[in-house]
Amino acid sequence: MNRNPIIPFLLIAVFGIGLIFFLSLEGLSNSKEMAKEEKGGETTEEQAGAFDPEGHYKQSCIGCHGGNFEGGAGPALKGIGEKLSKDEIKEVLVNGKGSMPPGLVPAENADAMAEWVSKIK
Repeated sequence: MNRNPIIPFLLIAVFGIGLIFFLSLEGLSNSKEMAKEEKGGETTEEQAGAFDPEGHYKQSCIGCHGGNFEGGAGPALKGIGEKLSKDEIKEVLVNGKGSMPPGLVPAENADAMAEWVSKIK
C-alpha cells in the first residue's frame, strides 16, 4: 500500500489555519474588554483600595533592592531610616537619585512609602 506523504502536511496546515481563525475571534472579544477597562469601566485593585507600600515594593522595587532589603543593583534598605529622614527618602522616591529612576512611586503615595521604608530594620 502506497501512502501519499503530503496528506499529513495538509491536515496540519488546515488545523493550524483553523486554530488561528478561532484564536483571532477570541482576541477580538478580549480587545473589547481591555478597551472597556482602559476607559475606566473597571478599576484595578490598587486604584480601588488604599496604597499598599509593601505590595508596591514587591511589584516595583524588589528587583534592585532585593527580597530581604539587602540591596543588589540598588542600595540596601535595612536601616535606611537611621541614615535619611523621611523627607529625604520621599525626595529620592519621587525624583530619583543615582541609578534609581524618578516616578517609580506616584507623588500622592510617596509619604506612605517613605514612612514604610524608614521603618525597615
